[in-house]
Amino acid sequence: TMPTTRFLQAYGMTETSGTISILPPDDHSLEGNQRMRSAGKACPGVEIEVRGPDNAEVPRGEIGEVCVRSPSNTAGYWNLPEATAKTIDPDGWLHTGDAAVMDDDGYVYIQDRIKDMIISGGENVYPAEVESAIYGHPAIAEVAVIGVPSARWGEEVKACVVAKPGHEIDAADVIAWARERIAAFKAPKSVDVIPLMPRNASGKILRRELRAPYWEGQERQVS
Repeated sequence: TMPTTRFLQAYGMTETSGTISILPPDDHSLEGNQRMRSAGKACPGVEIEVRGPDNAEVPRGEIGEVCVRSPSNTAGYWNLPEATAKTIDPDGWLHTGDAAVMDDDGYVYIQDRIKDMIISGGENVYPAEVESAIYGHPAIAEVAVIGVPSARWGEEVKACVVAKPGHEIDAADVIAWARERIAAFKAPKSVDVIPLMPRNASGKILRRELRAPYWEGQERQVS
């Protein structure tokens, strides 16, 4: 054990050369502390805004994309001018692709990846919220939520689940379970039971591989 070691929760990415926000030790109180769910506040010298689709900052408490301006931000992607222009504004703000909420005190709460967002009937649905609602189901070991084409809604929510050993999964039961815990429009319309989740080398679930068969020959609104 290391009794003098202190834990710090931090948030950053390669394009920002590391950490852009930190949750300080004083905020690591477990009792009734919602800030433990956050990625902390901007580091000194770092500016963070949460912006909407119009690239304007959204009101505190509303979800949007995390944008960062910092002296340590990358200048761009090597030999990829289009990707650079899409990611970095002329005034230096970098679009992270992360969806988040910022509270009145400047704490950032990461919600999901923008590209994984599902637009169903004009409503934005973030897979992580739906997955959190489903994870407590007694028969489910793993879940990944994706958007699939829908003639009625444009895109609808589908849950891909892996059963716990010795359990069988009933799709209707999973949908009902989710509807009890989140808004009905966020709950899955369908459920696929799969043997295992596709993952990358670091163990992260690859939602794009789960989506791919459903979107062959079609283009998503969010990409």
